[in-house]
Amino acid sequence: MACSESHPVYTHAAVTAASNVASGVRKLTVSYSVPDGVSPIRPGQFFMLKAEPSGTLLCRPISVYHAETVTPDTAAVEFLILKKGTGTGELCTLEAGGAVTLIGPVGNSFPQPERGPVCIVGGGIGVAPVAGFAESLEKETYDFYACFKTGSYGLERISARTLTVTTDDGSRGVKGMLPAVLTVRTLREKNYGAVYACGPEPMLAYVRDICAEADVPCYLSMEARMACGMGACLGCTIATTEGNKRCCADGPVFPGSIVRFPLPQEATRRGSCTDGAEPDLSVTIAGVRFANPVIAASGTFGYGGEYGELADVQSLGGICSKGLTLEGRPGNSGVRLHETPAGVINSIGLENPGIPHFIAHELPQMLALKPVAIANLSGSSIETYVKGAQLLAGTDVPMIELNISCPNVKAGGMAFGLDPCSAADVTAAVRKAAPRTPLIVKLSPNAPDVVAVAHAVRTAGADAISLINTVQAIAIDIEKARPVFANVRAGLSGPAVKPLALRLVYDLVQSMNRLPQRERIPVIGLGGIATWQDAVEFIMAGASAVQVGTATFADPLCMKHIIEGIGNFMRRKGYRSLDELRGAAQTE
Repeated sequence: MACSESHPVYTHAAVTAASNVASGVRKLTVSYSVPDGVSPIRPGQFFMLKAEPSGTLLCRPISVYHAETVTPDTAAVEFLILKKGTGTGELCTLEAGGAVTLIGPVGNSFPQPERGPVCIVGGGIGVAPVAGFAESLEKETYDFYACFKTGSYGLERISARTLTVTTDDGSRGVKGMLPAVLTVRTLREKNYGAVYACGPEPMLAYVRDICAEADVPCYLSMEARMACGMGACLGCTIATTEGNKRCCADGPVFPGSIVRFPLPQEATRRGSCTDGAEPDLSVTIAGVRFANPVIAASGTFGYGGEYGELADVQSLGGICSKGLTLEGRPGNSGVRLHETPAGVINSIGLENPGIPHFIAHELPQMLALKPVAIANLSGSSIETYVKGAQLLAGTDVPMIELNISCPNVKAGGMAFGLDPCSAADVTAAVRKAAPRTPLIVKLSPNAPDVVAVAHAVRTAGADAISLINTVQAIAIDIEKARPVFANVRAGLSGPAVKPLALRLVYDLVQSMNRLPQRERIPVIGLGGIATWQDAVEFIMAGASAVQVGTATFADPLCMKHIIEGIGNFMRRKGYRSLDELRGAAQTE
């Protein structure tokens, strides 16, 4: 193995050139100043990159495609970047004149061959590091095999003895994948001294296996999700016969003989639709039919009409009203909103006009809209909950969402939702007060045992559960040396809470699934949902529907995009209905 000693730099670098080289693949040239004593870039190394500005926390590991010294103290590096997610997507939007955060070069390099000729294999974006390695070899001392889904890229500097290209669709070279052109027999007949490869994991596993059978050493450039890129966090380990190895610091290049690949996973679950029929996005909860599973969350969409000038309100599945109490409330004093890096902390305090005013003025407007109108009911005591429920039950409101989880009021609210017994008491009382109105109970993530609270309200008469409300949080004004909010604690929402919300929904659905079918009730997931991918995650976790809140503040059209995205995903995967998609990720 080559020495892994390197002296990376951490700097802000300029993008000097950018171009698209294939569908979803962008070439960036980045220039940066090289401090004295920094080692030159070696073939096989990578950099940690992040666009400036960026909405991501972590840099992304990107292999070096080509590097050269521009001046004694300036280096230029070319990267081929495949758009996969948010981080690489941001990098792929950069143009000349843009900037990146850069850490590197890091990692080890490909060892120079002891004898030739050698075989170099690149699959898709994995062509980049092996093409950079090929540049370090003498011309025509290697054979190069490049495999793509369609077309080709990254081969302009290849000076191979033979260049063989394969494509899945036959658009260039040989139609097929690597086994169509490289086998054990090929390795033996060509008498290769070594094989160097980078590409998708199944391809690398194939290379390792045929090299082992042909008794030819191979070196594989591996890929793993990384946080630090410096060997500190142990988040990118690769399983080997010598124990776990850090992909960033011990690799990314490893002898193929020591790499242990995971067993092949089961095929991705798909739906049953093969005739191209339009997916059915409708869902029925407690006898109420929603045109689609996307519901505007309470406190974020007013009563529906407020966003009428900006958003297609009629396309939504449902709208939850602002939290309602029996008597009108002025809400909390002082600061009410505080933005965090991944969300918002709010202390509104249930300001609302009161249920009688809602029934007379806001409810008719909600009922005139196509989405299902849901009245969010809160209170400070069981008596006020009951009186509010009785008033709502005397209207045409299709559903009530019982809010026993608001953290922004000193009396009632979340206090009822922390304990299974008190949660059951208020649910049973409201159920009795509104016996024919479908009842959703909205739960708090701050309860010591959310699943226990959920089952308590289920047995007390809830028809469905919505989960989660905001997470208790604090912000400090460092200039004043005091809490930002008058009540000190307030409610955190937004992308920061999504993993927690998803876990709680998953756990609750898993617990529900252990019950007889007749005893189960639907779960509506919410908490940090901002994209259609987020919504699909919740539905795959078992949610019957989703609520979207804070994301609307950032993008008033986000719910429209979420509805469209869910439909497109179901169409692509062949799901006929949400029933096929729901709970797909549950393991029990």
